[in-house]
Amino acid sequence: MMLKILLPAEVMMTKEVKKIVAEAENGSFCLMPNHIDFVATLAPGIFTYEPVEGGPELLAMDVGTLVKKGADVLVSTRNAVRAPDLGKLKEVVVRQYDVLDEREKLVRSAAARLEASLIRRFVELK
Repeated sequence: MMLKILLPAEVMMTKEVKKIVAEAENGSFCLMPNHIDFVATLAPGIFTYEPVEGGPELLAMDVGTLVKKGADVLVSTRNAVRAPDLGKLKEVVVRQYDVLDEREKLVRSAAARLEASLIRRFVELK
């Protein structure tokens, strides 16, 4: 099967695989090359695939959609990170969430300043 992971701004990877294990909203599932065509909404979690050569590889994945049509498997997600093992994957995810939390704080702060400025200007219009 040809696995392609699509992020909003890039193609994260394209790789020939012999097995995929993913997490859907109603539980995990496994896809093999002769599996019927399939569509699933992916839940945030661990996405495992096994390349034709080598052992299983891991991704931490945000919500997304998986479509299997023939030998092609397309996965579209907002965010995914790759790491060699589960311990490293956890470190990478925690680090990324810390960065996102910091950005969210900055955005909230900017929105609060804009709101305060808008209210101040309405008061001045009286």
